[in-house]
Amino acid sequence: MQIKENGTEYDVCVVGSGAGGGMAAKVLTEAGAKVVMLEAGPTFNSAEGDMFKWPYQSPRRGASTHRPFGEFDAAYGGWEIDGEPYTTVSGTEFDWFRSRMLGGRTNHWGRISLRFGPKDFQRRSVDGLGDNWPITYEDIKPYYDKVDRLVGVFGVNFPKELGLDNEPDGIFLPPPKPRAYELMVKKACDPMGIPVLPSRLSILTQPHNGRAACHYCSQCNRGCSTYSNFSSPPVLITPAQNTGNLTLITNAMAREVLTNEEGLATGVSYVNKEDGLDYTVKAKVVVLAASSCETARLMLNSKSSRHPNGLGNSSGMVGKYLMDSTGASYAGLFPQLTDRFRYNEDGIGGMHMYVPWWIDNMKAKLDFPRGYHIEIYGGMGMPGYGFGGGIHRYNTWFKNGQTSNGGGGYGKQLKEDYRYYYGSMVGFSGRGEPVAREDNYCEIDPNQLDQWGIPVLRFHYKWSDYEVKQAKHMVDTFEEIIHEMGGKPLWQKPGADTDYGLLAPGRIIHEVGVARMGKDPKKAPVNEYCQSYDCKNLFVADGASFVTNADKNPTWTILALSMRTAEYIVDQRKKANI
Repeated sequence: MQIKENGTEYDVCVVGSGAGGGMAAKVLTEAGAKVVMLEAGPTFNSAEGDMFKWPYQSPRRGASTHRPFGEFDAAYGGWEIDGEPYTTVSGTEFDWFRSRMLGGRTNHWGRISLRFGPKDFQRRSVDGLGDNWPITYEDIKPYYDKVDRLVGVFGVNFPKELGLDNEPDGIFLPPPKPRAYELMVKKACDPMGIPVLPSRLSILTQPHNGRAACHYCSQCNRGCSTYSNFSSPPVLITPAQNTGNLTLITNAMAREVLTNEEGLATGVSYVNKEDGLDYTVKAKVVVLAASSCETARLMLNSKSSRHPNGLGNSSGMVGKYLMDSTGASYAGLFPQLTDRFRYNEDGIGGMHMYVPWWIDNMKAKLDFPRGYHIEIYGGMGMPGYGFGGGIHRYNTWFKNGQTSNGGGGYGKQLKEDYRYYYGSMVGFSGRGEPVAREDNYCEIDPNQLDQWGIPVLRFHYKWSDYEVKQAKHMVDTFEEIIHEMGGKPLWQKPGADTDYGLLAPGRIIHEVGVARMGKDPKKAPVNEYCQSYDCKNLFVADGASFVTNADKNPTWTILALSMRTAEYIVDQRKKANI
């Protein structure tokens, strides 16, 4: 096989351009390093996207086709990608989401930007399960602060009397005002002792660092035309390019990390997806930020005489302790929200209010150890494909405030029902923390290659009773809130036969933990700076280094850890240690 070599030796090769890769590139280039970035997908500029298209402008009315979150969604990829399979062992389930484009998943994510709290880094000390991180909240706090200032995040610091000591303060822009349905949720939850508080999202409510404030079109998942929400390309990669120190190579599917006789990384080989040929780039340092499982895949596929089990895998722990957030949902229909006067209720593309984990596990009598937060959705958003599914049943429940025999589902009655019930649904989704387990993992499938000839991943994953019981608590809580609000659940509450609606692992797209950090190189692939114990010039800068996966969405912690790792690389290069 002919391999084309790039004669330039870069200071750093960064694989991946999402939150971790983008942040690493920005910090390193601004420090003067010559960086080459490999991205498996094409370039993308959200200013040229589909933010302002109406569903009727598509022959499919915006339905999901090649993009799982709808035709106009900003993600190129999904859980299934032609030519890029993955496998699961019998009896387990894991759905692996990949976004093949510049900026990766940061282009379409929910922008929920939560810091991990002090307890989240020391969970074993709290409940005796899993392991503590080798760092504390105080170690990472300065980097959270820098990320807040750089990116911009709205929210408020929560009152101390609420006792939410695991929800750290931040540096916030003003939050948007609550919508009507969010105020209804708060009114119902206050007497239940459930705090409904302003959300924390990386969407600008006022101009910030040269980017415009959100114009409240509520289409953040499509990519923002004014760069008012956070994604890696405008906020991280463009500044890196402006230094003149970044070389960007798109459509570059990384195959393996190359090493020398001493076992040190010397660069990365990749397939050019446009001509199908193999290329290599040389670098003095390699940073893997390809998304957690893709990073593990690269490490496991990078075998040599010095690294027979895969690069950085003398511990045998690469791929182990895979985690995804738990998720379950329930929704209701509310008569007081029917037949409403129409007004612009769009706001940001996400929650204005949410519920942080409000129960102290050390005092409450719960049958599961880790918590969850509640995301609230509803309102009079843009109707799209599938809007009002099951509306023919609504009239059997109530109309004009009273139960009726229903009818409808076609013709004039259907159109009238759409207008009547528009904006009357409110839903609740839980996002919770699993307990890390060694037997949840990914490995190389010995019998399967992707279209580029690269061995693919095989997944082993099962939820434990902890996560199932957590999901039951979620839907029980959502049912209580719906009833307290005076609503009618939209479907039968999920029971034990469906694990209480607990979604399959991978469906929340928060997978982390396959190259965890630790103090003992026999138990962890990387140290507290995300540096490989076996290969000192190899680093990971995505969620692979996570030891636990708190109920908070992981992106803010990925950004903070990547910034910390990149600054460490700069320091170690100056000291000639790597």
